[in-house]
Formats: sequence, structure tokens, C-alpha cells
Amino acid sequence: MEGKRMIKLKTTLAAIAMAVFATTASAQTVFKVGSTPTSVPFAFIDVKTNSPQGMMIDVIEAVSKEVGFKIEYQPMPFSALIPALTSGKIDIIAAAITATPERAKVVDFTQDVYSYGDGLVVPAADQTQYGSVADLKGKVVGAQIGTRYIEYLKAQSGAAEVKAYEALPDVLREVANGRLAAGIGDFPIFAYNLQQGQFPQLRLVRDYKSGLNGGINLAVKKDNAELLAKINASLTAMKQDGRLKAILEKWNL
Repeated sequence: MEGKRMIKLKTTLAAIAMAVFATTASAQTVFKVGSTPTSVPFAFIDVKTNSPQGMMIDVIEAVSKEVGFKIEYQPMPFSALIPALTSGKIDIIAAAITATPERAKVVDFTQDVYSYGDGLVVPAADQTQYGSVADLKGKVVGAQIGTRYIEYLKAQSGAAEVKAYEALPDVLREVANGRLAAGIGDFPIFAYNLQQGQFPQLRLVRDYKSGLNGGINLAVKKDNAELLAKINASLTAMKQDGRLKAILEKWNL
């Protein structure tokens, strides 16, 4: 009789535990994460699986597991990321976005996830030795809309015209088609595209000295101190235990 009671008690406790687990799982917070569909290798949509991929995607996935939230991805153009965050359409930005003073006025950024500078792409037939953006004087050049490169080119290059494009691949295509003399953008994204054999008619200028060095960060809505602190703690742990290094190596960064 005692044995039957014990079995019944264990069964009841197991059922309660499963119910608690199910309730916790179902109640787990879901955050909408805004990301870009074309910024290889940081954040992009894999056309074969139609799923988000990239270094920053791997980072936010690792953070979500440690902090304890689920993710609903919202792909959008780079220029739409901050407006979407400030308006509440998304909760987190996971993309190749840099914490500039101007952006920090409207959103909160985490610690740096990765650091790099800008790169310069020109037609392969153009063997000019470009050392800085000042060497683009009088030329028609392009960059991605919403990035700090647009104002940088206007202020520093002396270019005849600075054109803005929705995505970096658009900039690469315009240079390849001869409509731009050069394109400025994130060095790792340019390098990755060219290493993959895309745009063989272009070259990444190796002697070019970056004028805009900085880090890329995750971002949350202004004054969401609790979420920001949790993400920063997770990033610190990932740097200390080697998980972030492994992610960077996976994407050849």
C-alpha cells in the first residue's frame, strides 16, 4: 500500500514539474529582433533556407539562450532599423550597426561585439593608388543609405557626387556597371563578397587607409536598462569563455 502511495506521489510531482516547465516555456519573453537581409557576413537571409544567418545572428542567438528569451526576426533595410526600434516595432537590433554619438541619443547600445573600419571598392581596371577618401575628389561615389559613410564622403572626399543606395550589394553592382567610380562601406562585407567570387570585375583597395574605425553593437530601445545589462553581461561571458571568438572564426572575421 505504501509503495502504491509513493508511486502516486512521484507521478503527481512529475506532472507538477512538467506543468511548471510548460508554463515557464510558454511564458518566455519573445523579442522582435531587427536585422538586415543583405549584410554578409554579419546579417543576411540565406536564400536556400529563407532563414537569418550571419555573425550577429549567431551572437544574438547565443545571448537569447543565456538570458532566456525567444527571438522573432524582422528583416528590414539598414535605414529602417533605428526608426523601427524607437517606434517599438522591434525590441533589439542585431546587425552591422555602429554606436555613433548621434544614434546613441535615440537608442542604447551594448559594448562592442566586433571592430573594423571602412573599405574602398573600385573597378579592377582602375589601378590608381587610393590612400584615403581625399583621393576620390571629383569622382562619383556611393555608399549605403543610413550609414555614417554618406556624411563622411560628403565632408571629406571632395567627390563630385555622393549617391546613396539601399544595400551594400547595390553599391557593388553600381561600381561594377560603371555608374560609380568607387564605393565606400564596411570592409568585412566588401571583403566577404569579393572572396566568395562575386563581382570579379572589382577590387578592394588594399592600401586604402580607413577613416572611420569603430565597433558594431547590439542595440535596444532607449532606457531599457534591464535588458541592456543582461545582454552586456552575456557578451562579457562570451568574450571570456571563447564563444564569441568561435563565432568570429566561423565567419572568417
